[in-house]
Amino acid sequence: MQPTSSRPYSYESFPAAGVVAYFSMEIAINPAMPTYSGGLGVLAGDTLRAAADLGVPLVAFTLAHRKGYFQQHLDLKGVQSEDVQPWNPADFCTEEPARITVSVEDRIVTVRAWRYDMVGRYGHIVPIYLLDTDIDGNSGWDRGLTDHLYGGDTNYRLQQEIVLGMGGVRLASALGLRVNVFHMNEGHAALLTLALIESELGGGPLGAPTEADLALVRQKCVFTTHTPVPAGHDRFSTEQTNRILGGDRTARLEKLGCYRDGMLNMTLLALKFSRYANGVAMQHAKVSRAMFPEFTIDSITNGVHAPTWVSEPVQGLLDKNLSGWRRDNLYLRNAIDLPEKEMLDAHARAKEELLAEVGTRTGLVLDPKVLTLGFARRVATYKRATLLFTDPERLVQIAKQAGGLQIIFAGKAHPQDEPGKALIQKVVEDAQKFSNTQLKVVYLENYEWNLGALLTAGVDVWVNTPRRPYEASGTSGMKAALNGVPSLSILDGWWIEGCIEGVTGWAIDDGANDEEEATALYKKLETAVVPLYLDAPEKWARLMRTTLAYNGSYFNTNRMVKQYTRNAYYPVKLIERAKVEEEAFAR
Repeated sequence: MQPTSSRPYSYESFPAAGVVAYFSMEIAINPAMPTYSGGLGVLAGDTLRAAADLGVPLVAFTLAHRKGYFQQHLDLKGVQSEDVQPWNPADFCTEEPARITVSVEDRIVTVRAWRYDMVGRYGHIVPIYLLDTDIDGNSGWDRGLTDHLYGGDTNYRLQQEIVLGMGGVRLASALGLRVNVFHMNEGHAALLTLALIESELGGGPLGAPTEADLALVRQKCVFTTHTPVPAGHDRFSTEQTNRILGGDRTARLEKLGCYRDGMLNMTLLALKFSRYANGVAMQHAKVSRAMFPEFTIDSITNGVHAPTWVSEPVQGLLDKNLSGWRRDNLYLRNAIDLPEKEMLDAHARAKEELLAEVGTRTGLVLDPKVLTLGFARRVATYKRATLLFTDPERLVQIAKQAGGLQIIFAGKAHPQDEPGKALIQKVVEDAQKFSNTQLKVVYLENYEWNLGALLTAGVDVWVNTPRRPYEASGTSGMKAALNGVPSLSILDGWWIEGCIEGVTGWAIDDGANDEEEATALYKKLETAVVPLYLDAPEKWARLMRTTLAYNGSYFNTNRMVKQYTRNAYYPVKLIERAKVEEEAFAR
């Protein structure tokens, strides 16, 4: 039941006549809608859920992804295969009557949109528009442009980005939306800046924009980058942009300085035409500024939507003891005073739910009393899923020391990421080779929203082993923290800000190579994690409380969206200008 009390946060100073338009290639909207692949999409969905709760005047644009990301299957050797995830937008959304067109390789492609209403805690609605090219009149190829999330090659990707960025801007206009701010969540949407420039020139690609035109576009745009390595930014060759975007647009983008190393760089394009840009953690902003030193890049550390990721047992505990935590996540700070036994009991119930799911999926019976580690994320080589098996004999000894050790892995590798797929096979091979009566390792297939929620709430320790500085932020450990689950992690991404040694978890000390960091990981298990878990349940309960209090109260989208609103969307000078514009609009 939705509460009926007034909104918890005042946005009365915001212009009622304008909205923020949030663009993201993927958004985790609903567990039954496969419109996301992983962290970026889940973050986008959590952002919109928090915006709806807080009453932020925001709308969102993404693609329909009618065939989803992919359904993962693993054989007994850990070999990944993929199936499509077809779904029907009509089952969840309302079709909008508006139609717009975009030009792709000199073809005119018609685009429609499906509207999904994200309803907040107090009834505020954030509309999400899913752009769709599967329309009569489009060619067979063009009808499939919005089918696959991250499918196909870079030609397919650029065509999708035209639909998202340029099509989204045109759809917003066709819907009659008065947009004050365009927020690009990663560079996939950067072509919206080109659409805005053309809008200033009367709607077409011809003509030369003046500095005044470009300044008007910059005033409307903000940008969040999520990528900490140069190779991760979307880039397209001049041949591709000439062929797909067209010669006039390619020439314009080249003249505007949006090419680097002979390629259209979507991050560079977004940065050039944004008045505000940010990375997604303190460290990530530093890395981004080093890659693009000519730009000012702020940091707003990611968060997760607390009511979505707190398990039911822990929600019950919080509802009983911390009135108001859903309305204002800062009240989670008071988790420092939760009853220790109730904290342990709530986690025990969440752990039982997870282990029951493991048994259903695999037939493996795990012991709820045994220390259980979780490692689940997108499988990429820099995340080092096999670091735990660097010295298997030592890992076996740790399991003996602990009276048993259980490790649960999960994660998908992109269908074209062969090294990532090989990592999954290696983990499965090591699991089969080294599992015994005291060490049990299992890899769960098809990591997605519901399984992620079970894992982050049900394991005892969340493990993260990225190679620095490749973790932009990471959010799975934040979900664990909201359930009182401490992290054991490399100091990268959000964990640099979240780690209080022995209070919210433990840091894996930096080393010169993988072997040294694996040794540091084993040492923390041997000297800190295992002894505390075995010998001091009351101290473990306090660790869970401090993890929830210190990390859960900060690393949430309730705080994050307020930061975006105050720093990116409507800083004071823009609020004053918006008031003037609104008065003029009213007249």
